[in-house]
Parts: sequence; C-alpha cells; structure tokens
Amino acid sequence: MTTATSSPAPGPTRIVQIDLDDPLPTLSADERYRAAMVIGWRHGVPCGSVTVDLGQDPAVVRAQLEALRADTQSVETPEAVPDAALPSISVVVPTMFERPDDLVVLLKAFTALEYPRVEFLLVDNRRSIPHPDPLPALVATEPRLRIVRAERPGISSARNAGLAAATGDVVAFTDDDVRVEPDWLRAIGSRYVREPELDAVTGLVLPAELERPAQIYFERYYGGFYSERIFAPLSVQARPGQSGLLRNSVMTVWNTAGESVREFSVYGAGAFATGANMTYRRSALERLGGFDLALGTGTPARGGEDLATVISLLWNGGRIGYEPSSVVHHRHRRELDELLSQMHGNGIGFTAMLTSLLIHDRRHVAALAAGVPSAFFRMRRQNAEKLRAQEPAAHEPAALDPHFPRELMTREMRAYPRGPLAYLRSRRKMKEWAPAGAEPSAGLEAAVGV
Repeated sequence: MTTATSSPAPGPTRIVQIDLDDPLPTLSADERYRAAMVIGWRHGVPCGSVTVDLGQDPAVVRAQLEALRADTQSVETPEAVPDAALPSISVVVPTMFERPDDLVVLLKAFTALEYPRVEFLLVDNRRSIPHPDPLPALVATEPRLRIVRAERPGISSARNAGLAAATGDVVAFTDDDVRVEPDWLRAIGSRYVREPELDAVTGLVLPAELERPAQIYFERYYGGFYSERIFAPLSVQARPGQSGLLRNSVMTVWNTAGESVREFSVYGAGAFATGANMTYRRSALERLGGFDLALGTGTPARGGEDLATVISLLWNGGRIGYEPSSVVHHRHRRELDELLSQMHGNGIGFTAMLTSLLIHDRRHVAALAAGVPSAFFRMRRQNAEKLRAQEPAAHEPAALDPHFPRELMTREMRAYPRGPLAYLRSRRKMKEWAPAGAEPSAGLEAAVGV
C-alpha cells in the first residue's frame, strides 16, 4: 500500500511534438492539461525536451521553448545511406497477447515503416492457445509478418526463438506495448552502415502518453522526466588499457567527434539500452549464445535479460552505438498497483542479472567489488533527488515532494536481496524445460525448436 498524503496526485501531462525550425506554438492550459512535455525535433530527429507548467504566464512558457530551440541549434544531419547499402533487419516482438489493443497499434505502425528489407517475427509465448485463436487474423494484414511459437515460458525464450528464426543481418527487439516511428529502422540500419565496427545499436524511448499518475511517476523514476534524457548519438566500448581481473569493467562513451565524454561501470549500461528498443548484429548475438533463459519476465527472476546481454557484449569487447533518431514510444503502466509490481520485478531482476553474470564469468566478482561502494552512494543521491519536488525545466530540487510514492523506490530496493535466490530457482525451473544434456541457462541452442 502506498503512503497516503493529503496532496493531490499529479494531473495529466500533454505530450507535444514540435519542429524547432517552424514557428513555435502557443501552449496554454485547458480543462484537462496543466502541464506539457514538449519534445523538440529538427530534420526528423528528436533533439531535446522540456516540461512546462501551462498555467504560468504564456511569456514564460514561450521563453522555455525558445531556450529549447537555442540549446539544440547544432543537430547533425548525416548524409542519407542508399537503400541498397542498408542491412536486412528482422524485427522480433515477444507477446503473451495480454495487451491486444497495444499490439494492434504496434502492427499498424509496422505498416508505415520505411525500410527496404525487413521481416517481422511475432513470437507467441502464450501458455495455451484459445479456440478460436484471434492472433492469426490480427497479423494477416501484414504480409511481411509471421508468427513464431515459443512454448518455453519467459521473454528470453521468446527472444531466442525469434533470433533462431531470423534471417536478417540485424535483429531488432521491441515490446508489444510500444509504437515505432516510421524512420525507426532506417536510423538503425544507417548507423550500422556508417559504423561497421558496431555490434549493437540502441535507440531512444519516449512516453506514448502521460495520462495517469502512475505513468508520470514512472517517467520520473526511470524515463528521464526529471533527469537528463540523451538526445545525442554516442558510442560505448570498454576503456582502452584495462587488464587483469578488471579488464573491460569500465566503459568509455564517445561522441560523434570521437571525443570521450564520460566513463561508467559496465553495470550501468542500462542508461544506453533497454529491451523496448535494442538491436544486434545477428552474428554478434549468436556468439553470445542469445539471452539467458533463466532471466526475464515469465521466469522467477522477473527481468534482467536485456541488460545481461548488453553487459556481456561490452564485457567481451563489443561496441554499442546509441542512436536517438531511432525512436519508439512506450505506454507506461497506467495503474499504480501495476507499476509497484513492475518495480518489485525490476529489483529482483537486477540482482538476478548480477548473479547470472557472476555464475557465467567469475571475473565479475572483482569488478562488482570495485564498483559497489560508489554505486551505493550514487544510488542514495539519485533516490534523494527523486523524492524531492522540482519545478518544470528547473535543475535544482526544492522541498520534499508530497506526491511521489516513496514505495516505488522502497519496493524495488527491498526486492534486491531476493534476486540471487530467484535466479537459482529460475535455473532449476528452466532445467525442467531443457533438452537432454542442455545447461539450465543455455540460451539460443536451447530455444531452437521450441
């Protein structure tokens, strides 16, 4: 149960997309919206955002939009890559068909995608198939789409089944509760062509709506609503010169000019990758063995499979490109109970993921020991910032925010100790499904034929 307060929950926030090269719109409050998240675009590329209070003086709102325009003058527009040079892409979407309306939105967005060589693989991970089954009729309108069946439980099983069935040079993963932009795949394919050394390309995730308090809370806690969203293309790889037990444990981030802009522990790779918008060269993901079947939703581990794969790629010397012009819009959980359950699962999934990494490569013991103290203090600072109110577009926190449910953070943190045992239970459970002689957390090989 969340902590009761006498203050009202945050109201709906309008999402406004504007072209910063056009005349700025006049924004004002109406009966429903008193706040807006404004996302600025230039030349078809998102380049910044600002949250504004629509109830304040219109001149102040316009000044905030002018500031957004001024801060995003230098947006790069690379030369277009010819269609013939683009890699073929297989798009994999795991589904339990629990959100049919969202899936319809996604499939409709697929029909508008502008990409020359693409196939769509909808991986059916339902425990049982109803009769009649509505899924085949739903996908019949898209000739490039086919259904792949994954009977083994869990999103890792579904992703591995999609990977095994994929024929594209690149495999793109997204979720069944997102909407993709028409240039989503072109931005990805073009980045692989421009930087052939990349093993993976990830993209930007924006909210599809901010209508309910739970969605606004999630945006603040995870989505960048009150922290910095990344709108610049970047590359990530292990810092050169590392050796011994800590080899490839610290990452360097480079901008498009080849300048180092920051460093971070490999375990913080989630800032640049999420399962809703991640792609891999098929060969690179196959070398990793796909996704750990004992991680992810649908297993006792509850999550962590996407981050474990990204970390493993970087840990083994791979290179990732972050491409903000590759955009998907995610519909966050609408109900607070759903969000609290998600936070609980995220907590279990994070430490389950760390347990998986430790079991598969004992060098992670030294790297985690070196990074835990600083990570602990950084987490405390970030949590304190989330618990404080902040005026839209301001950078300094104010008083304690009476709206924000503290349980969103405590639910996740209380779940951390449960992750290791959950992962071990998941491995035992996966063994029940594994073919004879297969390891319980084996990835791609165990998924073939499910």
